[in-house]
Amino acid sequence: MMSYVKIGIIVNTHGIKGEVKVKNFTDDIDRFEELDYILIEDDGEMKKFHIEGIRYAKSLAIIKFENYDNINDIEHFKGRDIYIEKTQLRKLPEDTYHVFDLIGLNVIENGKHIGKLVDVNQNAYQDIYIVKTDEGEILQIPAVKSFVKSINLQKGIIEVELIEGMIQ
Repeated sequence: MMSYVKIGIIVNTHGIKGEVKVKNFTDDIDRFEELDYILIEDDGEMKKFHIEGIRYAKSLAIIKFENYDNINDIEHFKGRDIYIEKTQLRKLPEDTYHVFDLIGLNVIENGKHIGKLVDVNQNAYQDIYIVKTDEGEILQIPAVKSFVKSINLQKGIIEVELIEGMIQ
């Protein structure tokens, strides 16, 4: 079975010639330049949409799909998520991970289960791992070597070393 990864959402149409405005969920706005096609769920199935052209306006990609030349052809795609096949993912450098691979991992300190990673806040300085503790509290851990000691996707764990005061 094919696996898909969400990389954006169509936020609106653009003009009358069949272009859409896309909010990019990846950390590289130029990501769409590398793709020949994207996928959109339509009528319960994933359908390929070949990319004819791309340009940018502020933080949005303006994408034109092949054979969609009129606003009426694409208007019903507003609010739809855009996906790629997992085979289209970039190869990441060592010690870097896709966010979707990290969500749900168990967070452990000195062999003690702290909670599960529920989200990753990405900013200009470093990612922040959002962990829901076993007690139901939210813990924010900067994704830096001083706190995150190891990540093992196979075992499903993130080993951390926290400082006093990080856990109440």
